Amino acid sequence: MVDFTDGSGPPRAVAYVERELPPGGIPAYLAAHKTGARSFVLWADEHRGSRVATVVTQSAHNGVATYQVLGAHGEVIGTLVREKALRGRGVRTRWTVAQPGLPEAVGYKGRMFWWLVCWPLSPLLPFALLIAVFNASDLPRAPRRIRWRAGGRLLLDFRPFGDRLQLHAPESDWRLGAALLALLRSFDGWFGSPWDGRKK
Repeated sequence: MVDFTDGSGPPRAVAYVERELPPGGIPAYLAAHKTGARSFVLWADEHRGSRVATVVTQSAHNGVATYQVLGAHGEVIGTLVREKALRGRGVRTRWTVAQPGLPEAVGYKGRMFWWLVCWPLSPLLPFALLIAVFNASDLPRAPRRIRWRAGGRLLLDFRPFGDRLQLHAPESDWRLGAALLALLRSFDGWFGSPWDGRKK
């Protein structure tokens, strides 16, 4: 489920997300999932009465995946590109958001400062995992915050605590934001459990 608020009231559900399975069902989806492919529908209600948007994979290979977000009638809302760290154009995972009529916004996973703190501590990760398991606390995670900018202007801001995506540009299509949030949640890291990775 994806919630939305404009700040004037409590969040309300605007989309219910469901995998759109290919021929071959769940096993085929999970096999494609490993390459970065995703396919899901955002429904307007939990009874699947009408579509809000659909996310389809245009291509996924060599750590670079391109997704198209389509509206209820098949119109293109936007394009999302994920370039995996060290496979694309940098040491951090790069996300590009393109919406027709607006400049491309680029964001990188995690702030460089926190990555510089995290990398030297990575040999201690097994001990941190053991402590987390025995203390029933959260597992340690790599930096995940992403800020998308276009021409120096902040357009989108993903905050991993609470899985919130803030739309800073009023011209941004909220459906594209909802699709982006669902897509981000499907890449939940080594120790996470992506919502679309279930075997049932």
